[in-house]
Amino acid sequence: MNSFQNCLLSFIFCLAYSLAASAQALTYNKDIAPIIRQNCASCHKPGEAAPFSLLTYEDVVKRTTFIKKVIQDRYMPPWKADNGYRHFANDRSLSDETIQKLVSWIDQQVPRGRHASASSLAKPVLKETNYYRKPDLYLQPDSAFLVKGENIDRFVIFKIPFALPDSANVEAIEFISNNKKLIHHANFAIHPVDDSVDIENAVKRIDLTVGDRRQYGQYLPFRKKISYYGGWIPGTSIESYPENFGWVFPKRGVMLLTVHYSPTAKDTEVISGVNFFFTKRSISRRVKVISFGSGGIGEKDIQPSFTFIPPNKVSKFTLDVTNPSEDQSVLYIWPHMHLLGKEFRAYAISPEADTIPLVHIPQWDFRWQEIYRVEKLIKVPRGSVIHIEGDYDNTADNPMNPNDPPEGIFSWGDMKTNQEMLTLILVFLPYKKGDEALDINVKN
Repeated sequence: MNSFQNCLLSFIFCLAYSLAASAQALTYNKDIAPIIRQNCASCHKPGEAAPFSLLTYEDVVKRTTFIKKVIQDRYMPPWKADNGYRHFANDRSLSDETIQKLVSWIDQQVPRGRHASASSLAKPVLKETNYYRKPDLYLQPDSAFLVKGENIDRFVIFKIPFALPDSANVEAIEFISNNKKLIHHANFAIHPVDDSVDIENAVKRIDLTVGDRRQYGQYLPFRKKISYYGGWIPGTSIESYPENFGWVFPKRGVMLLTVHYSPTAKDTEVISGVNFFFTKRSISRRVKVISFGSGGIGEKDIQPSFTFIPPNKVSKFTLDVTNPSEDQSVLYIWPHMHLLGKEFRAYAISPEADTIPLVHIPQWDFRWQEIYRVEKLIKVPRGSVIHIEGDYDNTADNPMNPNDPPEGIFSWGDMKTNQEMLTLILVFLPYKKGDEALDINVKN
């Protein structure tokens, strides 16, 4: 082989090596930013529950050692549902391939890369929303609420009137706050109110913890009808609907927003509200909400009686409720327990004795909950029994136990953080033949 051939082979080898290395090179803008935005940034941004922001390259780079550890340990992103029992469309856990991509990028000294084109990036994370666009309507109290540093649970109902040019079809809803770390949970009810009732009348808020609860009577004229009932718990994301699914936001009415503030030792102002995203598309399938267990259907039928959880043992409670009214297609599944929660499971048993898995949380963590969105609509036939079971660890082995040493816990009354709940909420719609095969990916 002559020198020319040697040079040519060397050139080809170097070129091939260079192209291979280039193909394997990872950059933040091209490869990593979409992963962070999709799986991390919804919680890791100002006002959310996570302790720091991951909205920029600089945010990510200064925490790469920590990020590498928590993703390899699968501690983050948090995803508590058992994917083998039921896999959900909003699964934010990372695949082995994605973890390896993140680790490789970190090991390659976190190259930033060129700015990616808009079409190659994930949907932008806006400051005031985790949705892909700004809301069409945002409802909030007219002022922030001062959470006093008294180390007590506090329950407050805010009355928020609204009047629009016309009713609107809803494609998504989102609870937002400037400080979700202080919020145990929030619920909101949208009530249509006709012109004969003054929606500006009545007090603007009621502090159920230290105020006069009799004032709630002022809200009764607003509660004769309800358009929708939604909520937020730690870890949850946006509730959105497939094309032609949704509900109708009324032209005029009142939103009653109930916020449960967790105990704090420092006076803090908190402002919270709800984003509504409208669509011009027609709504042919209207979603509904139903709640089972604590605060809902079958609350008094939980076995054994769900009034007291004894100390120094793990206790199991179950609830069976029959769905007698209609065939249902389930879209979202929302389990809920508090600090003693150890394991949660829910399934339906059809009249033909078929088991329909709903959700299983093998290691409950109050800090990371979710409104789980199904990949395909789940048919729950009329006459099915909804079975719910929850295990509660009231022992010293539970690091989340609010009492040391363990004490008996009451699970009724104000549903405080240090009390307990066993709840399953389903967002569903009346079943239609073929629902199980529908493509329900959100098309926005």
